[in-house]
Amino acid sequence: MGITFEELIEEASAVDVAGWDFSWLEGRATEERPLWGYQKLMGEKIGRSAFTLDIQTGGGEVLAGVPQKASKAMVATESWPPNLRRAQQNLRGKGVIVVADEDEPPLPFADGTFDLVTSRHPVTAHWDEIARVLAPGGTYFSQQVGPDSGHDVYDFFLGPQPLGQSGREPDLALAEAEAAGLEVVNLQAAELRMEFFDVGAMVYFLRKVIWFVPDFTVENYRDRLVALHERIQARGPFIAYSRRFLIEARKPGRGTG
Repeated sequence: MGITFEELIEEASAVDVAGWDFSWLEGRATEERPLWGYQKLMGEKIGRSAFTLDIQTGGGEVLAGVPQKASKAMVATESWPPNLRRAQQNLRGKGVIVVADEDEPPLPFADGTFDLVTSRHPVTAHWDEIARVLAPGGTYFSQQVGPDSGHDVYDFFLGPQPLGQSGREPDLALAEAEAAGLEVVNLQAAELRMEFFDVGAMVYFLRKVIWFVPDFTVENYRDRLVALHERIQARGPFIAYSRRFLIEARKPGRGTG
């Protein structure tokens, strides 16, 4: 006899969702990764930099997994207290200074401080602030969530939602970067298959990625969770599609090489 609905829900509801480590989902959910390999490229750029800033670092897992270090100083920001504590733990050994920041302008740094600014899946990219803290010739390198990413998930829980209103279109990011005085030198997009193999995986995902269904609790959505459990039992994994884009922008001026 398989694990029951109630057992799956209870297990997923008890898991710590701080940080940005999704290893609990191993064997329970999958998501394709973009072919460009953000973390590897990020590490290569850090290794060629002197002063780096990682904005909205989450629990610091991505930055901690990069083997390279900047030659002079590395800084990261995070706003959510559980993630902030996790980031401080994960990044201490790498010598990264983790700064509490509300993710609203202004960034707590002087003009022209960093030759590299990175961010993986920022909630919002504040382009004027990114441009301000970049040194002349500096680079912003980011993987971002694309338009209507995973809409199959929130449509299932909330009913059909309007598309094309997410404000996460790559062309919009390009226009905003250029308006802030940056030159976009690389822009790529990808659509990626997601699979959820049990209802517990979905509960964990929605507890962690809170913007998908902002008022999500098991109690609020028990009926939909029961329907999802029955659907997976009858038809196999729940399929959705995420969207990502990679953007690299440079601040005009003399670079550091």
